[in-house]
Amino acid sequence: MTPSQPSAHSPLLGDATWTQLSHARGPLPIVLLPLGSCEQHGPHLPLDTDTRIACAVADGVASALPQVLVAPALGITASGEHQGFAGTLSIGSTALEMVIIELVRSADWSGGVALINGHGGNLDAIKRAVAVLTAEGRRVTSWWPSIEGADAHAGRTETSLMLQIAPHLVRTEALEPGRTDDLRDLLPELRAGGVASVSPNGVLGDPTGANSSEGAALLSKLVSEATTHVAKWRSS
Repeated sequence: MTPSQPSAHSPLLGDATWTQLSHARGPLPIVLLPLGSCEQHGPHLPLDTDTRIACAVADGVASALPQVLVAPALGITASGEHQGFAGTLSIGSTALEMVIIELVRSADWSGGVALINGHGGNLDAIKRAVAVLTAEGRRVTSWWPSIEGADAHAGRTETSLMLQIAPHLVRTEALEPGRTDDLRDLLPELRAGGVASVSPNGVLGDPTGANSSEGAALLSKLVSEATTHVAKWRSS
């Protein structure tokens, strides 16, 4: 798991033994797989920000629903757009697609896998993997946070969430705005040259107004939405 460990109330797959899972009575458990990234998040947030957020959401879902296990997070994913910054690690979209496919195939002992995604760069790989797995008849779904008015990267939204999830890792003395243009206006340049071509400090937004109270409200909203999604999918 990442350093952001779910609470003791959230069942971790890694803590179980195979016999516990094999001999358990009742419905087969659902596996939550947090998907994050290891990429720059400006001068103020840690490289594993997306992973920590995905784990926090998965933790909340597992605390709210029975028969749910949180798998070890996949924290190195598709982050090619951040390759201009030190610390970024990426396996690319094609490799990520295959990793997800094989991971879900390996979980046929479960009642299905819910992908809890914390990084926008993973979306294409997730969509392709889910399509393949669904065609194979496997039980899989994906969830991605949608926050109205959120900034794109390492801005107020993610910084507020991290001030709630891991405040000791937020370098508040380094908070500074990045590019605050509408993301749609930046996309052509961003796709051609990556984030570094549009924002030298790696920030797309303005984190200076971030606060933990806002982060707590945002996290509660995300957990509620993810819980509803997983519950509806499981009962379908």
